[in-house]
Amino acid sequence: MKIVYYIILVLSILSIVFNATKLNFANLLVGESQVAVISIVAALCVSVLSGIMLISLKINEQQEG
Repeated sequence: MKIVYYIILVLSILSIVFNATKLNFANLLVGESQVAVISIVAALCVSVLSGIMLISLKINEQQEG
């Protein structure tokens, strides 16, 4: 199960990098740039959640022994 969380984490980081190339810093909230900003925020949420799950798995492994 750990491998799945690592794959999700890598995919979310790749999504952030890809969408960062689509940003137009002159008009961040207009058109294609708006979609990129929303996608970056969503990918950041996925990264945080998968990080929390990995930490949770490590804690669970330590408690089991």
